[in-house]
Amino acid sequence: MINPTETTNTGEGFSKYFEIVPALSEMQQNAAFGLRHSVYCEDLGWEATRSDARETDDYDAHSLHCLVRSVSSGDFVGYVRLVLARPGELLHPLPFEETCAETLDRAIMDPAAVPRERIAEVSRLAIVGQYRRRRGEEKTAGTLSDSSFGTPDQPRFPYLLVGLYMAVFALAECHGLQTLFLLVEPRLARHLNQVGIRNQQIGRGAEHRGLRIPAVMDVSDVVDHLNPRLRSIFDIVQEEVAAAHRAEGIALSGTSATVRSR
Repeated sequence: MINPTETTNTGEGFSKYFEIVPALSEMQQNAAFGLRHSVYCEDLGWEATRSDARETDDYDAHSLHCLVRSVSSGDFVGYVRLVLARPGELLHPLPFEETCAETLDRAIMDPAAVPRERIAEVSRLAIVGQYRRRRGEEKTAGTLSDSSFGTPDQPRFPYLLVGLYMAVFALAECHGLQTLFLLVEPRLARHLNQVGIRNQQIGRGAEHRGLRIPAVMDVSDVVDHLNPRLRSIFDIVQEEVAAAHRAEGIALSGTSATVRSR
């Protein structure tokens, strides 16, 4: 597992293999929906196949979309979105609020009681099949396991999945989001905590493509306490996200408007 005291520059390693691409244009979003279709519809069978080979839903119109591109091939190989509160109808439930309507523990966290314009849900995380071929990963869109970091003799680092989560926090900072929710496999929530992506369970598990638990992450708390290896990746991802927004002339409302001081 990651050693928080280790200072290996994983940011350079990430940049060697991957690039974060916020899906800001129609062309990029179509690529994102196509990647989702290949993973969620074709590989996993979690959604019905579509004639246009694009997996979309009603939340996409008020979501932030992000892709990961392979440096070597130029192909998009990963995706994640942040579902925002519905404009003009902020109390409309996020996806996890509907799935976990009966299992949320509102004494721990009541999503309806926090500033809704500052929340989002991490959703539709997807990694293409060739990057999740290790045992136990074939039937999931993207996860961590004890084997994700290899062995002392053959170490590895899950750059793609970690990069997607760093993109989540960079996007959240760009857009002034404070609180992120996720509906996640219990083992992934546990492994995220182990690698330093702090999250708290806020209710009992619910059935959604297997057992999933609702959890919450505080953006500032996570970013402020990233260990050196994750911070190295976050710094690069944050600049890529900010640069993409600047190139499109999109004003940034959060910390990344001036890129967080190191």
